[in-house]
Amino acid sequence: MPTLKLFACFTATLIALAASTVQAAQPLSSEQQAWIAKGKRFERHGWIYLHIEGSPRARGFQQGYLLAKEIADGLRNTRVGWEHQSGMTWPWLVERTTKMFVPKIDVENLAELEGIAEGARAGGVKVSRDEIIAYNGIIELSGYWWPTELKKIKDGPTPPVKESCSSFIATGSWTKDGNVVLGHNTMSGYADVFPNVIADIVPEHGHRIFWQTCAGWIHSGMDFFITDAGLVGSETTIGGFDGFDTNGIPEFVRMRRATQDAGSIDEWCEIMKRGNNGGYANAWLIGDVNTKEIARLELGLKYVGFERTRDGYFVGSNVAEDPKILRFETSVNETDIRVSSIARRVRWKQLMAKYRGQIDVPLAKKFEADHYDSSLEKEHAGGRTLCGHFELDREPAGPWPGVPFGCAGTVDAKVLDAAMAKKMSFAARWGSACGKSFDARKYLAAHPQFDWMKDILHSRPSEPWADFRAGE
Repeated sequence: MPTLKLFACFTATLIALAASTVQAAQPLSSEQQAWIAKGKRFERHGWIYLHIEGSPRARGFQQGYLLAKEIADGLRNTRVGWEHQSGMTWPWLVERTTKMFVPKIDVENLAELEGIAEGARAGGVKVSRDEIIAYNGIIELSGYWWPTELKKIKDGPTPPVKESCSSFIATGSWTKDGNVVLGHNTMSGYADVFPNVIADIVPEHGHRIFWQTCAGWIHSGMDFFITDAGLVGSETTIGGFDGFDTNGIPEFVRMRRATQDAGSIDEWCEIMKRGNNGGYANAWLIGDVNTKEIARLELGLKYVGFERTRDGYFVGSNVAEDPKILRFETSVNETDIRVSSIARRVRWKQLMAKYRGQIDVPLAKKFEADHYDSSLEKEHAGGRTLCGHFELDREPAGPWPGVPFGCAGTVDAKVLDAAMAKKMSFAARWGSACGKSFDARKYLAAHPQFDWMKDILHSRPSEPWADFRAGE
């Protein structure tokens, strides 16, 4: 009976949280109506396409209003996930985030964040600007800042950084047309915020952006993007990472500024390095489709790795390639092929060597949906494959999610080549990169240890690949 009472109490809390984020939609002023007239949304094969433009406050309002429902859902999932993981309340996090982050957010980003909150409120969501800021920073707050805070509260191991995403970028003699080809999929917890928004952003100043993101974010987060400067990019998290500087600039702020303001690979990387706080430490795969050059920027906290080429490839699977970052800032053993990141790193190298000179968009789609387990040396969908399915593994495939049948894996796939990027378009698949569906009800019935996710875990049906273009 005590367990049942606790579960009933938790469910009641979820209902109260959902109710607390909803209020009556507000009538729009003439100025707000003019803003909304320039925004647009539609849905295709599981994705939400969003177009926003204008001043920071205007485009923020457009996003907040047009995606109000999705922002409410995202806030609820984020709050529930944070409070379950940390044991601390959402208001507690918001208060500390405000003090730490707001002084370090530039004027334009801050205005867009305020616009999102304003638009969401007009759309019936009870939310403050400061909550939107914490929501935008949740990856670095929960995975980087919080572990450092936890050390002050208790002794013992800190929560592992989510080792998410499988990505590659290639050019020159490695690709079919000699120019850049990029592929990326996101590996995340299935109860996390849905990153199913494809946003076309036309700012007053800087470069047009076309990327994947989550409702209510000013950055990509999943980090697959194109800009009208000819830049394309993706990233994979550096696994086993430990470090965070509370005096630095938030990662989500730097990523947005770099993508909107930079006209070259060098400019993009310099903005990302400036004020680096160690939050959301990533290996960034960047390409310039005008020069056919690609680069990999690895941002630790104390150390930075950088490589570039016009004839080669870079891959990402959550293993640091820079020796100083690997040895001094991570706990990863790069030879333990039983671990997801290491097995996927081996598989990437196998695929690149096998298909040198042939790599194009169809092959990129095939790579991102790959189910070959290089540890078992056979086809076996699970946590060690490029298209990840931790939910199928009885034995954990590494520190994250670190439990049998972990509720995590690949939730999307995106690919492009230079011809597509020059038209600001890419192909995307929502759900598993391989097309396998996920049934939340069946999963929870089979694995009741994850009952805490009951009200935030969503099913994902099988969806086809779809093409998207800025300006649709």
